[in-house]
Amino acid sequence: MLHLPFFLLLLQVLPQKTNGQNFKFPAILVFGDSTVDTGNNNYITTLSKANHYPYGKDFPGHVPTGRFSNGKLAVDLLASLLGVKQTIPPFLQPDLSAYELQTGVCFASAGTGYDRLTAALTRVIPMSQQLNYFKSYRERLKKMAGEEAAQRIIGQALVSVGAGTNDFIFNFYDVPTRRVEFNIHKYQDFILERLHDFVKELYNLGCRTLIITGLPPIGCLPIQITAKFKGQFGRTCVEEQNVDGQAYNRKLIELLPHIQSSLEGSKIFYADIYKPIMDMIKSPEKHGFRETMKGCCGTGLLEAGPICTPLTPLCQNSSEYLFFDSIHPSEKAYRYVTECLKKQILDKL
Repeated sequence: MLHLPFFLLLLQVLPQKTNGQNFKFPAILVFGDSTVDTGNNNYITTLSKANHYPYGKDFPGHVPTGRFSNGKLAVDLLASLLGVKQTIPPFLQPDLSAYELQTGVCFASAGTGYDRLTAALTRVIPMSQQLNYFKSYRERLKKMAGEEAAQRIIGQALVSVGAGTNDFIFNFYDVPTRRVEFNIHKYQDFILERLHDFVKELYNLGCRTLIITGLPPIGCLPIQITAKFKGQFGRTCVEEQNVDGQAYNRKLIELLPHIQSSLEGSKIFYADIYKPIMDMIKSPEKHGFRETMKGCCGTGLLEAGPICTPLTPLCQNSSEYLFFDSIHPSEKAYRYVTECLKKQILDKL
């Protein structure tokens, strides 16, 4: 599922400016959930797949690729923006070329999270297994390009880590498995500890520049609105969940400088996706949206993944919808998020 999460990005040890504005990265490496999964779930046994129409209806060639959107994801758009390549392939794709491997791949899996219970519930790729795939990737890169070149590519890559939304949805809000152990504040701390461990492991494997994505406004995801909808005054965001998300993001912002200071030579950046999404929700006309509380697929209330199918009715114009299904943004929304992330990141590099 989601993590609007998206979302998204990666970096180089000391990025070099080109043309006074752009930055040159040899590769982009992506870890996380469905907001950044470019198709790995196509190759595992799980219901959390987007390898069927209407997903991908606005992707080049109008083909479903496993991306949970009508088109490209923010990480694809970022790769294009930085001049690395137009799209990022999934690592599990069997026919990856040498070029694709050397310019970066995606290890993300829709439905996963930092909490091991999250992936177990959805039967997708845990974050720990994403690290194992990354180790395999490193070995393939060494055999292909040599150890020195492989270390350089990984050390100068832009690394995007985006997860966490599913942890709170699956384990605290909708399926309260962790609520018997933690209150919301303790569970946030638990997730941040797992995130900290994940970042340290990436560092130990050679990554040096990372962008860590915060939580989106979880309470504004159409599926969460549906779950809490009482029916009296129309659909509105679940404020309590948004407050929780903001609290988590504040903790993450405070944590990242401490992680960076403990990992010599690292550059770690926070990617704020909460504000761009709320901007689109609060000012839909400004961004050209007609609907922000429902997805384009079906009723827009529940449909996602296996129940957003070729037989499901669709909205007439997905670019008028902030969300493509009941969880995931449309490509148009991802484009605005990417613009905002570009400003956030380039201002700090």
